Amino acid sequence: MKHYDNEPEQEMHGAEAVANFLDRNHASYELIEHYATYAAREEASAAGSPAPRMAKTVVLHDTDGYRIAIIPASERVDLDKAREVFGASADMRLATEREIAQDFPAFDPGALPPFRGLLGTPEVLDTRLLHYHRILCSAGDHRHTLKISPEEIQRVGEPAVADVCVGTPAED
Repeated sequence: MKHYDNEPEQEMHGAEAVANFLDRNHASYELIEHYATYAAREEASAAGSPAPRMAKTVVLHDTDGYRIAIIPASERVDLDKAREVFGASADMRLATEREIAQDFPAFDPGALPPFRGLLGTPEVLDTRLLHYHRILCSAGDHRHTLKISPEEIQRVGEPAVADVCVGTPAED
């Protein structure tokens, strides 16, 4: 199963692949190196930013492949909303860590970057993330975090934008 739209990143791993992809797309971002973290709150702390600005890449599995939802780390994906956005089947579910490790070997499970061009799968960016000037997200491994604007994710990754989290977005 091919997951790359961009061939140069095929031989790279983790943050190296992400940085190369972003540089080739002339993206504005900051790559932050830190000690290994395995939870969003820890990653935000290690990167020196508030936890609410941390995004997570949620991998969904359907009968015909994967989908990606980029949501605030403090939220949970609403599978019904995600199914509607993606036109997915009732069988769409969260992917297992084993599936992610097997089918996205260039990235550490739990640290997938939020870019369709690297993952080769449709994606959606949750509207809640648009309220921030810059957000933090995984950079492909557990030792790097990406600081980037939601607008830059939209420009480079071309995700759909929709409310895909449980509950209703808070009013500003």
